[in-house]
Amino acid sequence: MRQQLAKRGAALLLSALVTFSSLPLFSSTVSAAAGETVTGSFNILSYNVGGLPDLVSSSNPGEYTVQISPKLNDYDIVNVQEDFNYHQDLISQVTLSYLTKTSGVAGFGSGLNSLSRYAFRDLKRITWDKRSGIFDNGSDELTPKGFTAATYEIAPQVKVDVYNLHADAGSDDKSLEARRDNIKQLSNYIKEHSDGNAVIVFGDTNTRYTRAADNIELLMSENGLRDPWIDLIRGGNIPADGEALMDTTNLNGPNYEIVDKILYRGSKALSLNAASYRLEDQTFVDPNGKQLSDHYPITAEFVYSTSAQYELSSTIGGSGGTGFNDLNHIPDARPASVVLNSGNRVDGISTLYKDGTDLTHGGKSNTATLNLADGEYLTQATIGQGTRNGDKRIFYVELSTNLGNKIAGGQKTSEQIILNAPAGWYIAGFYGRADQEIDQLGVIYKRVQP
Repeated sequence: MRQQLAKRGAALLLSALVTFSSLPLFSSTVSAAAGETVTGSFNILSYNVGGLPDLVSSSNPGEYTVQISPKLNDYDIVNVQEDFNYHQDLISQVTLSYLTKTSGVAGFGSGLNSLSRYAFRDLKRITWDKRSGIFDNGSDELTPKGFTAATYEIAPQVKVDVYNLHADAGSDDKSLEARRDNIKQLSNYIKEHSDGNAVIVFGDTNTRYTRAADNIELLMSENGLRDPWIDLIRGGNIPADGEALMDTTNLNGPNYEIVDKILYRGSKALSLNAASYRLEDQTFVDPNGKQLSDHYPITAEFVYSTSAQYELSSTIGGSGGTGFNDLNHIPDARPASVVLNSGNRVDGISTLYKDGTDLTHGGKSNTATLNLADGEYLTQATIGQGTRNGDKRIFYVELSTNLGNKIAGGQKTSEQIILNAPAGWYIAGFYGRADQEIDQLGVIYKRVQP
């Protein structure tokens, strides 16, 4: 099953009118009509391809990597680890449209790369704060292992933050300590940067549920993530601490756990559920049936459906600042006022709701306030971007209401989008990226309640 739209619009998405000729954002061109539900599915693959130099690899990458390459085309999003010295072989027969640029060979790069049928943006490469082992216990200090994060648009209104990781290896005390710190670092990053967003984390965690010194469960408890192996194969039961589950007679059964894992969650705007999970133990093999890496690849299929109550617009702007999303914090009450802080650019934006909730992003500067009357709500946003210090930022914002009132700040540019709430919806909040200025911005639509 591949991406489908339950209800296809005959025209371009009415809620996002692009008024400049080359928008460097997502590439999807098929749109659902504004306010309609979007449904579909996609699959993912996580694979440690064992791409260390042949002399030190426990696999045979010089021979096997080029055989892996065409097999990756059967998946929609692929995260690979240990993609070091044979990257060109790995992508040599790939037809997927979107690839991360390799960060380098072993000793210089992280070995983390992604290949995708869908466009992604805001790619970040983060190195672990703690690594252990130089010439032993995984030699993790010899290369900048860590994780990557990027936002993918699977379909119009369907956005997912995707994380790829390779945690510290080894089972000595220092490696265990470093790996626990890795998981905590990643958990904190997700809490800060993916608040309110749908998330999929998949890669080589080097952890086991059965290993008491590991803390992979932290990602689940702190971020609301689920594991399709736990849900679909083990009936929701997390293995107890104790002996490793290594029943090789049934690799896709409940008594065989590997360190490569998939974790996920949906959001208020997107229902996301795993429909399948399996080890691809019969797919990534040579003509003699030998595995093409020292890890099994794992795959899951996800089904999604957009919310009937919330909808995300397109965004515009750059990749600076920290991600924010009002989605989890929008109260039942409508906005009572909106505040723009602006000068040459838009520095900050705040929404004050009738119940007293105040959602603020960015910095402070010249302040303008639009107070909303009873029965008045935001229906349109014009957002313009420009270039500042080599990256895009938000230079202009204009907000309009159903009663024709407006507020504006910053300087107009030739690169802008006009976002119109679908009929029967209003702009209830914002999402994007910000620091002392607004780096990226989109709006959250909410259905008007009678």
